[in-house]
Amino acid sequence: MTSDSTIYKPQDVLKKEARGTGDADLGEVKEVSDEYVITEKGVIDKDRFYIPKSSIIHIDGQFVWFGITEKEAKQYKRD
Repeated sequence: MTSDSTIYKPQDVLKKEARGTGDADLGEVKEVSDEYVITEKGVIDKDRFYIPKSSIIHIDGQFVWFGITEKEAKQYKRD
């Protein structure tokens, strides 16, 4: 798998839907820090995920694809 994580600008991923392997729903990209892509999932009870940029495997017009499952994403969940 090749990573696109080094060839994008933060504005290329903001407000895009985040997906993982198996079409896991990881929410919407809200912020990009030096090390993480921060996503938010949910309407009322919002979950925030701090996913390492190195997990990005592909970026297209609508989605940011991460090489993690929804179960693996739980380790990146923060309150």
